[in-house]
Amino acid sequence: MAENTTDPAGTSTTAADLATGHWVLDPATSSVGFRHKSIWGLVTVKGTFTTVSGEGEIDADGRGHGTLVVDAASVDTKKQKLDTHLRSADFFEVEIYPTITFSADSIVADGSGCAQVSGQLTVRGKTRPLTFTAQVAAASPTDVTLTGEVGVDRNDFEMAWKNPGGSMRGIATVTLKTRFTQV
Repeated sequence: MAENTTDPAGTSTTAADLATGHWVLDPATSSVGFRHKSIWGLVTVKGTFTTVSGEGEIDADGRGHGTLVVDAASVDTKKQKLDTHLRSADFFEVEIYPTITFSADSIVADGSGCAQVSGQLTVRGKTRPLTFTAQVAAASPTDVTLTGEVGVDRNDFEMAWKNPGGSMRGIATVTLKTRFTQV
């Protein structure tokens, strides 16, 4: 996926041309979703988190770092009973752990339309390292959109719910579309 875009003056912009300084997430054009195979892999559970926020910095050397915060109670699968269960102690336990946080220690555009992202994911009070590749979907000097998918092992966060008919364990796929603008 190309990271170049053309601005109104007809010049090409890359992620490397992003302005240094403070950036904020645009929640209206950003999303965090997930999908996970249910018991026996027969059904895929899909959902989104409707409330996200974040901010970051781009240093003079072009490297970035920042934080993405997800309101765990904003989980939405379009199924009210499932959403209530996902908010419970079996899964996100939102009464005790209201947010899911990813702290990106390093975001580096690699010149091929991608950015290498590494940091720490905190879910249910447990923090684990997480590294993935994001695609630069659009870039200008004052805004950038990164997209990507990353596998997250629910067992790492003690979310291996067991029910009478089996269990829901393993890797959930998290999908990201994050648009940041410079402030």
